[in-house]
Amino acid sequence: MPITLYAAPMSSAIPVAQTLAELDVRHEVVTLDLAAGDQRKPEYLALNPNGQVPTLVVDGTPMFEAVAIMQWLGDRFGVERGLWPAADDLQRLEALSWTTWTYVTFSAAMKRMLLASSDRVPQELHSEVHAKHARDELQRLLGMLNERLASRDYMLGKEYTLVDLVVGSGVSYGTFCGVCVDDHAHVQSWLRRVQERPSYKRVWVEQAS
Repeated sequence: MPITLYAAPMSSAIPVAQTLAELDVRHEVVTLDLAAGDQRKPEYLALNPNGQVPTLVVDGTPMFEAVAIMQWLGDRFGVERGLWPAADDLQRLEALSWTTWTYVTFSAAMKRMLLASSDRVPQELHSEVHAKHARDELQRLLGMLNERLASRDYMLGKEYTLVDLVVGSGVSYGTFCGVCVDDHAHVQSWLRRVQERPSYKRVWVEQAS
């Protein structure tokens, strides 16, 4: 089953690349030049009408949205490796909830913060009121995560799974964007463990080269 990942350096495709590395899935990578507009070319839009990365093409069928891709990879390759709960395992409910939470809830709050305060956003869109509201919401969400991790080493228990990869990637990106985790000790220690994974280090080394 041929698998191709369409990606770009330092983009939303990084967690998918980490997932493929963690699962040791053979695949081809097609690197897009976003600055040159590769993502807006008709041949790419035929695969991903959003005109964004990542896109995963599996045996000729395209799939987009990073969290959906990683959940599918977990289903297809992660169960047999003990990195994703099987369909009849009730932990599958938690795995789907937390990975989706990362992209639907946590990332949305982070985007609101960036829209209201980032130097990369036009000044006229900035709002300290909205930025503070988003930062407060992010702290509330990190508090939820901290409580989750207070009684376990990883998101689903004692062992690392793809849930840690997905949630950890979202929180790591948040810290890169200025989200503070200083008040959440369990999140901090868990994040260090997640970032020590060989797959995490391997992908970031590749991104830096």
